Amino acid sequence: MAVVSGAHSSSTPMTVGWREWVVLPDFGAGPLKAKIDTGARTSALHAFDLEEFRRDGEDWVRFSIHPWQRTAEDAVAVECPVHDRRTIRSSSGHSQERIVVVTEVRLGDRVVTTEITLTRRDEMGFRMLIGREALRQGFLVDAARSYLGGRPPKLVRRRNRGR
Repeated sequence: MAVVSGAHSSSTPMTVGWREWVVLPDFGAGPLKAKIDTGARTSALHAFDLEEFRRDGEDWVRFSIHPWQRTAEDAVAVECPVHDRRTIRSSSGHSQERIVVVTEVRLGDRVVTTEITLTRRDEMGFRMLIGREALRQGFLVDAARSYLGGRPPKLVRRRNRGR
C-alpha cells in the first residue's frame, strides 16, 4: 500500500484503490472513472473545445468534458477561472503547456480542493487522473484494489462502459 503524505494530510486517511469513481461538483460532472496516479503531481482532466476569455479583468476558460469513457455522448460545458499555466511532462517525455484550474473533487466520502490540468485524453483509458497533490490531502492508495470509495448505481456504471 502506497502512502502519499504531506502537510495537508488528514489524521484518518481514507484508503482508495488504483481506480475510483469521482464527482466534480463545481463542474456538474460525475460520477466518472478516474485513475489514481501517484506518479503524477497534478491531477488531469480530459477537456476539449478549450476557449480562453476575459471576465471582469480575469482570465477564464470555457471547455467541455466527456464524462463517459470511450464515448462523446452527454458532454458537460464548464466555465471557470484560470488558476495557472504550466508545462507538464508526460510519462513518455513529451512536454505540453496546460491550463490549470482549481476545483473540488469528491472521492469516496471526502471532498478536497485541488489543481487540475486540462488536456485531451481521447486515447487514454480514463478521463481523469488523480495526482499526488489531491491524494496528500488524506488518502492512502492500495494498488491491488479498485473502487474502495464506493460505486454509483448500476445504470451509471453501464453507461460508462461505452457503447
